[in-house]
This record gives sequence, C-alpha cells and structure tokens, in this order.
Amino acid sequence: MRRSPPVQANSPRQQNGRALSDPSVPPPGFAELAAFLNYARVEKGLSTNTVLSYRRDLTKLLRHLQARHLSLAEVTREDVREFLQSLYTQGLNPRSVARCLAAVRGFFRFLLNEGTIRQQPVTEVETPDLGRILPKYLSLEQVEVLLAQPDPATPAGLRDKAMLELLYACGLRVSELVSLRWEDFDANLGVLRCRGKGGKERLIPVGKAALQAVESYVRQGRPSLVRHGSGGEAASYLFLNHRGKKLSRVGFWKIIKAYGRAAGIGTPLTPHLLRHSFATHLLERGADLRSIQLMLGHSDISTTQVYTHVLKERLKQVYEAHHPRA
Repeated sequence: MRRSPPVQANSPRQQNGRALSDPSVPPPGFAELAAFLNYARVEKGLSTNTVLSYRRDLTKLLRHLQARHLSLAEVTREDVREFLQSLYTQGLNPRSVARCLAAVRGFFRFLLNEGTIRQQPVTEVETPDLGRILPKYLSLEQVEVLLAQPDPATPAGLRDKAMLELLYACGLRVSELVSLRWEDFDANLGVLRCRGKGGKERLIPVGKAALQAVESYVRQGRPSLVRHGSGGEAASYLFLNHRGKKLSRVGFWKIIKAYGRAAGIGTPLTPHLLRHSFATHLLERGADLRSIQLMLGHSDISTTQVYTHVLKERLKQVYEAHHPRA
C-alpha cells in the first residue's frame, strides 16, 4: 500500500482532518458518487432500495480512500482488495462483501466511461466465495399458525392479516407490499398488479383467502386508520400505520417479527422468509420454474433455480427419514 508523507502543521490535509471523523462532511469523490447514483437511478432504472444500497457501500469506499489520502484516479487493484478485507474485519459476511464489490465494479466502470479514471482497478479482484446457501422457508404448519396470529377484531389485526396473507399468497417483496394501492387489485380476475425492482410491472394471481382478507381490511379496518391520520397522498396507499400514514418497510419488519415470536417460530421471521416459502411450496406441488420466476419478478431464471436445490434437499431428507434402507 502506498504511504503518504508526514502531514505538516497547518497543511490542507490537517485542515481537512475533521472530515475523517465527521460523517456529516462528504468525503472526496462524493460528487462523482452522486453522478453515478443519478446514472443508476435514471439511465439504468435501478430501484430506490438498490440505489440507497449503492450509496451506503460506496460511501464506505470513499471514507476508506480518504483515510489513506487516495484519490479515485490513484486506486489500484490492491487498494480495492484492502478495502474488501477491511469489510471482513468489520464483521461483514461474504454475501455483503460481494454486494459491495458489485457496487464498486459498477462505480469504477462508470468513472472509466466518463474519463474520470484511466484504468479499471477492479479487474481480477475475486468475488468472495459464497458457497451454496439455500434459502430457509416455513413448513405449511408454521404458515398456518402464523396466519392465525392477527386479531381480526381490531383494525390493526385486519391489516396485519391481509398483509401476511398477501405476502405468502403472492411472494411479494416487502417494498412491493407496503407500496400497494387498492386499484392494483382486480377482484374479478383475482390478480394483483405489482411494481417491482426498476419499476417493472408484473401480474400475480391472488388466492381467495388473501383476497378476502384484503377486502375485510378495506371495509372494516382501513377506514379507522384513515380517520386517525391527516389524509393526503399517504391515504392512497393500501396499508397504513396507526397515524394514518403509509406503513414503512421498517414498520412491517417489526410487525412480522412480533407475529413470528407469537407463533413460536424459532427462525427469526422476515418478509423474505415468506417469499421463500411461497416459491418452495409452489415447486413442491408441481409448479414449473418459469411460472415461479414470473410471479417472483426475477429477471434471470438462474436466480429462481435456487429453489430446485431446496426441493432436492427436501426430498433427500424425506428419503433418509422414511426409507428403510436409506
């Protein structure tokens, strides 16, 4: 690693030393980062959550380079590797480091195309070995117990019942769930129009139980939540909090975790766990992979193929548990 010369008193580096410890001060390279994020959002059409993730990961990179007095044009392959190693030291798992590396690759590719740098420093930087991490999922019995937890005698209970039913019936992402509007449903056809990553729309069948839960919430629960709120644009969203405003992703995470504990589910319950359960249970009952891909909104079927590994592991466990000569 290149070492910087000693910092002299009253030098520019010393004057800017405050930026090293003050997170409110943008690090050098922040203007280039802002341009990249705008490109990712406007030209590539990436989702808001993906852009925010890029911002977090790349701000870490800029802080790392700032501490070593390196400009973006000076970064080498070894500097990138050192940055990734620092992430491991901070306790990040390989999957999080791989996500960060993907952001760094995209950022430097953008800088190269813009003429900000002359060479791509991420070339030959190895992606962390993730192994084959199979998604966890709930059993049918666990799903039934979970869906029985909300109290239908209260507006919040009706709302929570509708959300849990929809999450399992349609395999939605949490960001998709909290952004739903009543006009996204076609009750006659039994389908839901969902806007996923990058603003891409897809149609998903909605089961009768989920549709009934949503209709009960709209008739009996939602009006009470709207009355407690201030109206406005937030009231156009389907799922509201107790203040009558759009329910946030974090708010729903807290709700589902509480129901998971109440249902006695040992695995920490997340929205994605129900999404995995949706896909796995469909595959177990003979649904084809292409249909599951369309319902999940995966752009590449290789992402969906992980569920075939889940099914293989499941069949192997059943065989070993029940075959007399396993």
